Amino acid sequence: MLLGAAACSSGSEAKPGADRDGGVIDISGDDAGGAFGEAPTCPPSQPGIPIITLPNTWTWIPVPEAKCRDGKPTGMGVRLKPGSKKLFIYLQGGGACFNGASCGLTASSFDRGGFDSWKDTYGHWGIMNDANPKNPVKDWSAVFIPYCSGDIFGGSVESANVPSGPPNQRFTGVANMNAYLKRIIGTFSDVDQVLLTGSSAGGYGASVSYDRVATALCPRPVVLIDDAGPILSDSYFAPCLQKRLRGVWNLDATLPSGCRSCGGADASVGGGMVNAVPYVIRQFPKGRFGLISSNQDWSIRQFMSFGENNCAALDGIPLGYDGAKFSKGLLELRDVYLKPAGNAGTYFVSGDTHTFLTTDAFFSTTVQNVALPDWVAGLLRGDKPGHVGP
Repeated sequence: MLLGAAACSSGSEAKPGADRDGGVIDISGDDAGGAFGEAPTCPPSQPGIPIITLPNTWTWIPVPEAKCRDGKPTGMGVRLKPGSKKLFIYLQGGGACFNGASCGLTASSFDRGGFDSWKDTYGHWGIMNDANPKNPVKDWSAVFIPYCSGDIFGGSVESANVPSGPPNQRFTGVANMNAYLKRIIGTFSDVDQVLLTGSSAGGYGASVSYDRVATALCPRPVVLIDDAGPILSDSYFAPCLQKRLRGVWNLDATLPSGCRSCGGADASVGGGMVNAVPYVIRQFPKGRFGLISSNQDWSIRQFMSFGENNCAALDGIPLGYDGAKFSKGLLELRDVYLKPAGNAGTYFVSGDTHTFLTTDAFFSTTVQNVALPDWVAGLLRGDKPGHVGP
């Protein structure tokens, strides 16, 4: 029940690029950002203690300031590549806690024991495989950010009671990421390029965290690749479901403050999150942004089903979500919100597979004669992003 971002039809369907009242959304009124990469615009960094560890080996680094939703401290995994000037940061997936059912399926802690299992399996698969010559980041240093906050790395509340779910939950994904970034800046001060990525809830987390990560690491260019975390419009991502996530995780404190069209001011409705996508892309015109998804992702559709029929089953058994409807929303995201930007690409795969980066599918997937690792490599080179798939 990994977090997806899509919507039900709540009454009447909004037109692509339209707001909840049927009017055209004009994001040009939102606050404009400077050109990313220009050193004079970079704020002062706040480096933490440098990480010193064995090279070419996954090592667990405790970060006591970072907390899971049950209050337990956590940390991060680091694999240093001596001499590398490149770094990729991977955010783990693992679900979303917004009602009783979802919180019951979401891991509430990720301790050193969990990491020992991860590093011997997923830590060497897919994009983590540093021995496969097809992997464009095999020689990059890597940071693994575990997921135990249940809030797609975007929560900002010390204590919350989840409707029909557990009380006194910590959703502090933003504070956690800030703590991780201090250690990352202190350790990788000499890198000249960064890839921020993640799968499922981690894909959403990478998108939610991009502006903070890119600002913290400025002037280094940061490429975003979101694996299976599409943020869709209100026609496909129910505003009532968005409202629940805003309320439980305090997302309005996380969404870009200058994005007036992101909908946070209308707490009674709660929609508009999709507008954060073009807003952030515009803030960083020298960045590169990529989205990977199957066109009928089974897991994301399962989440979306909580929003069907105006969230009739929000705290019960989900009703199901049609694959064709998901495909339609995904294409709208590509054509209306991403293509016009010019620096954002998509890689869509026919089928219902959920996530591609951390399995053998990363190396075996080819769409329209474009292998997935080659598409990723193009984004990292700074090529004009392409749109591959149905």
